[in-house]
Amino acid sequence: MEPMTATMQPSLFDNGDLGVSLADLDGTVQRRILTGGAWVDHRPAWLTGSEAVFDNLEATVPWRSERRQMYDRVVDVPRLVCFYAENQPLPDALLTEAKDALSSHYFDELGEPFATSGLCFYRDGSDSVAWHGDDTGRSRTEDTMVAILSLGAARPLLLRPRGGGESIRFNLGHGDLLVMGGSCQRTWEHCVPKSARALGPRISVQFRTRGVR
Repeated sequence: MEPMTATMQPSLFDNGDLGVSLADLDGTVQRRILTGGAWVDHRPAWLTGSEAVFDNLEATVPWRSERRQMYDRVVDVPRLVCFYAENQPLPDALLTEAKDALSSHYFDELGEPFATSGLCFYRDGSDSVAWHGDDTGRSRTEDTMVAILSLGAARPLLLRPRGGGESIRFNLGHGDLLVMGGSCQRTWEHCVPKSARALGPRISVQFRTRGVR
């Protein structure tokens, strides 16, 4: 079955004349209610001038590759990663500003600030992440939020109910924001699929609460 495309405003490309800045979240976030107590918020082009942030992160983050057991062999994870723990300085001041803005906007609903930041570098269309939920730690049994800021070229992010079903598609890049909330990490799963098309690089910044991976 072909994935259902979310009827959301597409990403807006950066305007370098405006510099690097975050837009206001109040009244600009589009929420979609999912099944099972899950929901997803979408804010296209939250970050203006995201290419400058992308260039800085690409050059300065200590990217590393991972290897994982896959059945009877160990394989390379098809993306580069870097994790910043709670209270660890982030590699760009804009990311600190973004984390603080998200913590403020969602605090009444979430009840706690965003604490950690995980970065993934998708170098081209062959880099990907398989279907999964961020359900290591508290999110296995508790509602939480995971906020994703996308930089660089747009890539599809798909969501579907756990166990299979019709998927929802968001094309994320160029400063777009996606927030998965409620039971989303337990009752839904998401992925960034591979593509045979020539695609530019993308960096995904995931902000999570304490004790969630």
